Parts: sequence; structure tokens; C-alpha cells
Amino acid sequence: MTATGPSPRTRPPAMSDVARLAGVSHQTVSRVLNDHPSVRPETRDRVLDAITTLGYRRNSAARALVTMRSATVGVVTTGSALYGPTSTLIAVEEAAREQGYFVSVATIRRYDAATMHRVLEHFMDQGVEGIVVIAPQTDVAAAVDSFRAPVPVIMIAARDHPGGDEDDAAGAGPVAPGTPLGSILPIAVDQRLGARLAAEHLLGLGHATVLHVSGPLDWFDARERETGWRAALEDADAPVPEPVRGDWSSDRGYAVGRELAEAVRSGAGPTAVFAGNDQLALGLLRAFWESGVRVPDDVSVVGFDDIAGAGHFIPPLTTVRQPFGALGRRAIASCSTRSPARTCARCPSRPSWWCARARPARGGERGSRRARPGRARPRRGLLHPPAWPHDV
Repeated sequence: MTATGPSPRTRPPAMSDVARLAGVSHQTVSRVLNDHPSVRPETRDRVLDAITTLGYRRNSAARALVTMRSATVGVVTTGSALYGPTSTLIAVEEAAREQGYFVSVATIRRYDAATMHRVLEHFMDQGVEGIVVIAPQTDVAAAVDSFRAPVPVIMIAARDHPGGDEDDAAGAGPVAPGTPLGSILPIAVDQRLGARLAAEHLLGLGHATVLHVSGPLDWFDARERETGWRAALEDADAPVPEPVRGDWSSDRGYAVGRELAEAVRSGAGPTAVFAGNDQLALGLLRAFWESGVRVPDDVSVVGFDDIAGAGHFIPPLTTVRQPFGALGRRAIASCSTRSPARTCARCPSRPSWWCARARPARGGERGSRRARPGRARPRRGLLHPPAWPHDV
């Protein structure tokens, strides 16, 4: 009678099995796995064939013991479903994978220092080689400011300087190169420059000024975009109207649009609006359409982000695109720098992608009292190269 029971468990294939099947040494298999250039092409092909045949997979835990590296990056996120934070998380994960890193993600709901410290200590227990904190809001950044770690901590936040009073930081100039930042390095897309481009585009159409519907001011991006918009108007000696406060949502944009529509129709309202993001712009467009306000004939609208589908709004939305892929690569490259002693070093900033889609209407088309003579009609299409994420 044959005994029945579970069959003995077979062990997973090891590197020595790959070497035996390919007829090479253990060291040669290691060189192929590490993409070393000294391996002949025919030998590399034999090793790769053996790996495929056996279904060999590297043992990450064993590799970490040998190399004393975890090849892991920790990422802290607020779990926001908004376009900017979500796109940043995706970009960081893709960049990490391209560089051979694993990603451990921690989502926090409370933004106090105690919660942040528990998360960062958790990453330290995992032996991460760097930590990326996606910190779009002031309280998230404030919670991580006091943390010091033996690995680089990269804070993705469009802030002027780390630490200190956030209200002071919002209006101050950029941190001077060489300012010590402990183990925290802030990097960001140049939100201020992108907003300046949007405002200058609208002024260039002949509008006397531009109304700004901002995001919430506890977000660094909203502060920086408002600063860039204001600077563009001041540099052009244009009136600076009081910004309308928003919350990033299309619902808020719709409400603002309904409030503005009557004044726009009567000729007393704004002829140009810069929305803090594309969702606000979407709400504005819907409200204007329902109220019989023609865009861009009666009022021009520009957004920020270039979200998926922005080109299919009615009319297609002119907007500013953020280079999230470059931001993710910069964050991971900063993590791979082993020295925890970091200093602030702003890299050269470049303009954001400018997606001009709608037919441009000049400010003078609604009457000469708002026209700014001598402004040239811009070309359609992508007018500027991408903005470069910069260390701040």
C-alpha cells in the first residue's frame, strides 16, 4: 500500500543551479544579473536562457545580507486622490523601479510630529536607503522638519525654506545655496514659474489684468502659484485683483463661475481668469457655459496641471503641464546619494510645458477699455520647454 500525504516541498532554484545549467561559474551568473559589461554576449544569452528555464528569482533578503543594502526606498504620502500628489507618487515609484529599488509606501492620515516620527522610524527598521516625503501641505512638512535620519530624507514640497514659521516661509525668498539642511532635502517643480507663464500668456493676449482663483493656502503649490501670478501682474504694471479662494475642486470652480457670470456678461467682470488647477477651471467652464458666457470670446480661462482629458474640455483648456517624471527621477537620484549631510542647491529652472489649445481671444475683443495695445497673438501648440524640478 502506497503511503499518501503531501509531497516533499522542492526548493526554489539557486544561483548555483543556473551556473550548472549554463555551464558557467557562479561569479559569471552574478555578473550577468548585475549587467556587468565584461560578459560575452553568447555567455550572457546562455545564462539568461538558464534563468528562464529554471524560473530563477533573486533572493532579495539574502542579497541584502551580502551587500548590506536593502535596495528599498520609503515613501510617505497623505493618501490624497488629487492629481498632483497621486502623479508624484506614481512618478517616484516608476523611477525607483527603473533604478532597481523596491518601494515601501506609508500613508498617513494625521499630520502631527508623533505620527510622522513613527512612520519614519518604521522605515529605519526596514533599513531603507532613503525616504521620500510627498508633502503638499504645510502641516505635513512641519511634522517632518525636526526628523533627522542616517539616510537622505527627500521632501517633495514647493516651499522656500524648511523649518521656521510657515507664514514667513511663504513670502520669503529662496534658500541660498549652501544653507545646511541636516538630512532633509526639499525638491519641487517650479510652481511659481508655471503660474507666471500662465498670467503672462493672458496679459499677452491684451487683457488689462487677470483674476486668480487659487487653491487652499495650506498647500505649498497654491501659495507658489499665487506668488507667480502676482509677480507677473506687478512686473507688467497691471492691477492686481484680490484672489478668489478655492479648494482644488470643480464644485468650487463652478460656484465661482456662477458668481462671476453676471458681471462678465455686463462687461464689469474679469476678461481673464487663471485657475489654480484644471479642476477649478473645469467648474468655471461649466458655469460660464450654463450662464451664456462664451469662452474665450467673453472671458479667457487658463488652468494648471494638464490633467488627462483637459484637451477635451469645451473649449479645450489651455494649461500648464508639470514634469512629474523628471521630479520622480530627481527624488530617487537624491536618495541614492549616500551622504546624509546635505545642503540646499537650486538647479537651473526652466519653464513648464505650456499647452495652448483653445482659440486665443485678445482682451480687446470685448471692448477697448480692457485692451492692452501692442500685445502679439501667441502661437498655438507647445510654446515652451518643460519646467525642471529644482532643489529649493
